[in-house]
Order: sequence, then structure tokens, then C-alpha cells
Amino acid sequence: MLITPETTKIGWVGTGVMGHSMCRHLMDAGFQVSLYSRTRDKAADLIAAGATWCDSPKDVAQASDVVFAIVGMPSDVREVFLSDQGVLAGCQPGNIVVDMTTSEPQLAIEIADAARAREVHSVDAPVSGGDVGAKAGTLSIMIGGDSAVVAALEPCWKAMGKTYVRQGQAGSGQHAKIVNQILVAAGMIGVCESLLYAQQSGLDLETVLKSVSSGAAGSWALSNLAPRIVSGHFDPGFFVDHFVKDLGIAMQESKRMSLNLPGLELACELYERVVARGDGQLGTHALQMTLAEMSELTWAPTTAQAK
Repeated sequence: MLITPETTKIGWVGTGVMGHSMCRHLMDAGFQVSLYSRTRDKAADLIAAGATWCDSPKDVAQASDVVFAIVGMPSDVREVFLSDQGVLAGCQPGNIVVDMTTSEPQLAIEIADAARAREVHSVDAPVSGGDVGAKAGTLSIMIGGDSAVVAALEPCWKAMGKTYVRQGQAGSGQHAKIVNQILVAAGMIGVCESLLYAQQSGLDLETVLKSVSSGAAGSWALSNLAPRIVSGHFDPGFFVDHFVKDLGIAMQESKRMSLNLPGLELACELYERVVARGDGQLGTHALQMTLAEMSELTWAPTTAQAK
């Protein structure tokens, strides 16, 4: 199985915050791309750069050897892959389909079974790194699927990510992403609470970040999202609404495995408050405003307080 820009036609479904940059990296690597997105305007510059527009996921598959998709919710994944106008309906034997959405492990297995019935290869490959990683091509890609198929896709993984690791068979990529999201949830609570404490204690936020970011408390969220919080910039690198979906999947899978994860339960509760506050379309770091509100404060960071 040989996948190269010269021999392989790529299909892409979903050009949102993450998908747009990921598709662009494949195009920059030389792949010919056919694409579909629910909102055509979001793909306008990709089309101008040479991508071919298709009217449905099925049409994308009919024009492609390998089809990638990254959409929003498990219901979207089901429609994109399994509906009458979905990707599998347009595939030929030997094609490969890759779902890069964070979705349900059992749905990944269902898609793999449906693909196998059509002699199509299926891979689940959710990603971590947010809009920053997507734009830079440095995503971490967690992969489930046949080892030979995953290896053949290496030119595509290299175009989109810095780290790409096969976790096992179908569904295992999604399980690995759940591990990632549990870690992210706990980390975001720590980042937001620490900044709230720093603000109330009179510390200069930019100054204190210089100290803690390089020590044992350092993390991706602290380096990339804490500065956004300090500047009051809450535009999404990753939507709260999608994160709540991810945490819900984590809770569902944990209960299925009879796990008691109180930290995860707390994160779910806090992020549901973020949504109730009306901030579901902001980035996950918008938790800062909810935590401030819970202390009867308004998040209005100031700098240059230190003397």
C-alpha cells in the first residue's frame, strides 16, 4: 500500500477551526484534495488554492482514495460516514477512511465494521494540540486501526502532526483521546484557579507566569492558554461545547468500566456551568470567567501590579 502525493487522491470533510489548517497542510504537502464542508465559505480559500469542492461526503469519497473527516459531534460523525450520502456510500474496495473527530470508541468500532463489509479500511485518529497545533502542523495524533494501514498513512500524519502513535485496533485512538481530555480538564482547572489566586493576591500575572511556566507546574495550557486568559482573549482554539461533549464521552466510558473518577466529575460540572453561562462557543480557557463568577468576582486582569 503506497500513499504519496503523486499516486493518492485525498478527500477531506470538515473545515472548521481544526480541519481547515489540517487540510491545508495536506495540500501544501502536494496532495490533490477534494473537500466538503457544511459551510462552503469556510473552505473558500482552500478551493481558491486548488481544492475541488464536492456537494456531499459521498461525492468526496467517490473522488478520493483516502478520506479524512473532522467534524463536531458523534451524531455528525455518524451522518458523515454512515448515511446514504456519507463517505462509506461513495467508497470503493481498498479505499481508506479516517475519522479525526473526538468521538465515541464504540462508534469508531461500528464504522470499522461497516467499512470492512465494503472491503474498506477504517482508522480513528483524534488529535490534540488545538488551533495552535493545527496551524503549526504539530498536532499529537492518537490512532486506532490496522497497523499496515496506519503505517501507509505516514506521509499524511507527518503533514499534520509532530507526534503520531498507533494505540491499537479500531476505537483505541478514541480511548487514548479520552485519556488526553481527562488530563486537559484537570490542567485547565489548575491554570484558571491559579490565575484567579494570583490576581486576588495582587501579583502581576505576566510576571508570575514567567516563574511558574518554567518550573514543575509548566504545561501546554499554561504556556499557550494562560497568556490568552491574561489578555482577556477567549476566542476558541477548541470550543467549550465540544469539550463538554468529550467529557461526556469520558464519563460514559468510565461508567461502562465501573470507574469512579471524581476529578472528571468535577470538570464536567464546572464546564456545564460555562455552557450555562452562555460561553459554549468560546475556548476551553473561558472557564476562567465562570470560576471568577463563583467567587463573586469579575475577571478583569491587570498587569504591572508588582513593585
